[in-house]
Amino acid sequence: MRPLHTKSRLRRAGHLLATVSLAAAAITFAQTAGAQTLTIESWRNDDADVWNGQIIPAFNKKYPNIKVQFKADPPTEYNAALNARLAGGTAGDLITCRPFDASLDLFKKGQLLAVNDVKGIENFSDVAKSAWSTDDAKSTFCMPMASVIHGFVYNKAIFDELKLTPPKTVSEFHAVLDKIKAHGKYTPIAMGTADQWEAATMGFQNIGVNYWNGEEGRKALIEGKQKFTDPAYVKVFAELASWAPYMGKGYQAQKYPDAQNLFALGRAAIYPAGSWDVPIFRKQADFEFDAFAPPVPDGQSKCYISDHTDIALGINAKSKNVDAAKTFLSWIASSEFADIYANSLPGFFPLSKEKITVKDPVAAKFVGWRSTCDSSIRNSYQVLSRGTPNLENELWNVSAQVINGSMKPEEAAKKAEDGLASWYEPHKK
Repeated sequence: MRPLHTKSRLRRAGHLLATVSLAAAAITFAQTAGAQTLTIESWRNDDADVWNGQIIPAFNKKYPNIKVQFKADPPTEYNAALNARLAGGTAGDLITCRPFDASLDLFKKGQLLAVNDVKGIENFSDVAKSAWSTDDAKSTFCMPMASVIHGFVYNKAIFDELKLTPPKTVSEFHAVLDKIKAHGKYTPIAMGTADQWEAATMGFQNIGVNYWNGEEGRKALIEGKQKFTDPAYVKVFAELASWAPYMGKGYQAQKYPDAQNLFALGRAAIYPAGSWDVPIFRKQADFEFDAFAPPVPDGQSKCYISDHTDIALGINAKSKNVDAAKTFLSWIASSEFADIYANSLPGFFPLSKEKITVKDPVAAKFVGWRSTCDSSIRNSYQVLSRGTPNLENELWNVSAQVINGSMKPEEAAKKAEDGLASWYEPHKK
């Protein structure tokens, strides 16, 4: 009887193992079925390491069944590439949103979902949401993430070597540039014009707010009370043109990464910057650097900065993972994300109401200008780039041409104004 008893036990054990295996398989299937993958579309191809190494892992600690992929295009290619993918139905689940009209257009086309009902949207002020809301403010279509601030980054070792003081006025700025150029060892200004957008973004918009008085001038342009042919705007282009002798040989062929490398290698003294450049230089530069605010025109006491609502995240209307996408957006609105973003990407300043301490000293210098200068945003972003020609792209082109010497300041101002007046009614008067 003993052999039969042994076989019976083996048979029962076999049944038990089979049952356990089936249960394990069911659990595995359920886990796999519950897992979702989100793809983020972005134009920021310089912060992929932070997304992949810090932001996404932090999110996955709370939501392990939602996988996230970060995919970036070069900034100059993003809009066209994204539009093509959206039209073709191949875009990612989460869309990194540029401020104002570019993203508003996507929403009007039905390509972005409203996020009014997404938990966490209440953490943002109306001002923070305004860059990603409809004109009547009834619908918000992207979760705000951060603003960026413009200014100038400088190599402290070079300034110390040449006994230079960070300039506060335009005349002081040119005196500093003259001394650097006369010394001969360093390029005074690290910036190229090959990509064009830097000439407008880190040039025209960076310094321009001090000429058109920030929000006062920006709103006056929208209302048609000011025009690009007015003296303030011509003076900005004239100041840009004066940079050319200080930008080094071959600047016309330099692209954005080339200018970054020139400064990071210690070969240039000053870099017209967006605060987003801080983490790049923190990683690449082996010298101490600092920042100064855009110099004000001589005799002007009040200062302005371009404190631009820069980046948000929206949901592709054709996403198959909308619930998971909303979960991710809710986490984006949290203090945990704000702290990671502010201090892993110093120079990107979270827009939520959560109080965050910016630890990087140079990024803290940028955000500190808010207490001494009035803030504005880039004047081409709200309303004025809705037609053809697109004002933002026009400013890229004419700013680069002015620096290159192929267009005079007055010609650049006229081209920008003529383009705007060709479709925008308040400027047809």
